[in-house]
Amino acid sequence: MTRNTNARIAGVMFLAYIVVGITDMQLHSRARAGADIEARLVSMSQHADLVRYTALLGIVEVFCALVLAVTLYAITYDEDRELAKLGMICRVAEGIIGAFSVPGTLALLWLATASGNDAPDRTAMHALAAYLMRGDMPFTATFFAVGSTLFAWLLLRGRMIPVVLGWIGVFASVLLVICLPLQLVGFLHGPLIQWMFLPMFFFEVPLALWFLIRGVAPPWRAQPA
Repeated sequence: MTRNTNARIAGVMFLAYIVVGITDMQLHSRARAGADIEARLVSMSQHADLVRYTALLGIVEVFCALVLAVTLYAITYDEDRELAKLGMICRVAEGIIGAFSVPGTLALLWLATASGNDAPDRTAMHALAAYLMRGDMPFTATFFAVGSTLFAWLLLRGRMIPVVLGWIGVFASVLLVICLPLQLVGFLHGPLIQWMFLPMFFFEVPLALWFLIRGVAPPWRAQPA
């Protein structure tokens, strides 16, 4: 495929990833509403279809990450093959690690709806549910952030997208690279967690539209003098 074809596929995947991710979070919060483990399990049993939808959306997100890994590599490898390859590996890791959340979601649904002889001991059920609900998004998203940093830097360095947009991407990605590990280990709390993805939104949506409308310029060093 040509670089512009890869760019347009990446643009579609960026937008799909954002829409599906936001929808997944909304359904997720509705299906698991509750102040404690018991209340969340009861909510999941009452919204079993929503839980199944989140599992399906999780599968879509996995493939969005994998397609983005391949297409962004195809766009940027002429600028720096090694950095592009590392970015692709990070985005593939994001997709693979994210895929493990789908069986976890279905396991929680089983815990919430199991009854009779199939139901586990209540203590064991609560312990397993607490483990599955622990929230490992920062770990998965760290791979996303590192991959995004590398690809944003290559797009900027190669002048393949507008310079301002490239710098926004580098800033947004580096911000997540710093904040997500701190959130993962418990050092980062409060409103910043809710807002730290906002710069990334203002990078990925314009980038997706640019890819769809304008395609991608060849790397600066490959352009004729």
